[in-house]
Amino acid sequence: MFRKTVSFAAALTLAASLFTGCSAPSARDGKLSVVCTIFPVYDWAREVIGDADGVQLTYLMNSGADLHNYQPTADDMIRISDCDVFIYVGGESDSWVDGALSNARNKDMIVIDLMDVLGNALREEELKEGMEAPDEEEEEEGIAYDEHIWLSLRNAEDCTAAIACLLSDADSEHAGTYKDNASSYIDELEALDADFTELTASAKNKTLIFADRFPFLYFVDDYGLDYYAAFIGCSAESEASFETIAFLADKVDELGVDCVFTIEGSSCTIADAVITAAKSQDIETVTLNSMQSVTQTDDETSSYYGFMQENYNALKEALN
Repeated sequence: MFRKTVSFAAALTLAASLFTGCSAPSARDGKLSVVCTIFPVYDWAREVIGDADGVQLTYLMNSGADLHNYQPTADDMIRISDCDVFIYVGGESDSWVDGALSNARNKDMIVIDLMDVLGNALREEELKEGMEAPDEEEEEEGIAYDEHIWLSLRNAEDCTAAIACLLSDADSEHAGTYKDNASSYIDELEALDADFTELTASAKNKTLIFADRFPFLYFVDDYGLDYYAAFIGCSAESEASFETIAFLADKVDELGVDCVFTIEGSSCTIADAVITAAKSQDIETVTLNSMQSVTQTDDETSSYYGFMQENYNALKEALN
């Protein structure tokens, strides 16, 4: 096989060795080129790399395109073809990756599929009561796993550990730096995870009403929350039926919640319709950021941790 792919078992070994040392060959001459697809993956790698010199880190989806609609440009394909390390999520939205890698010029490229890293921690997509059923063309044969793995801080910790060891494998000169940076960053993620755990454990309401797509399946699983939503996380639909709106409005009344949730970039049309249909008064709209479309401009001033902290603040007000 022309590339080194980090399998689930191998990645677990790499992650476990993060705190005991990673042995690796020397990096290639020149700058180590690391290419990441979506913003959370890019930011995890950025945290691991830190101030290490000799690394060129590229974020592919920096135009703000939604990952579900992204197709690489010719320039993107060249960056991927020549890079030393390629890191991607591995879900349905990354179906283009196999074609890009099959034509790569760098036959020694190290590749990591983060869904493969997580293995048994993956969750199947869930068509829950009240949701719009996907169109027949959206349905797939076999098991469809939810690809929004980054919305779990616990997944982020595991992926960060794997990325640190992968970079150490590619660049042994800076292995100590990668290990130390990853360890410090994982400590930060664990502390925020503990904050979410404390918040949700004491929350008056443990059910979220999403008048939108629902990419937060891993998140609610982490904290024992329930939810109802208009669409699954990867749905291409933007309009909800009367039945779905009525169902969500009834849940608002039944559960006595005082807010409905949307994701960033939403027009809030469905949320407004649900609020109008509900008998309850003073219902607000709360936005959670799923980080599915972060621009290069946002990237310069934002971070994965920062977005999750914003979600914590929004959820704290909403749940209590």
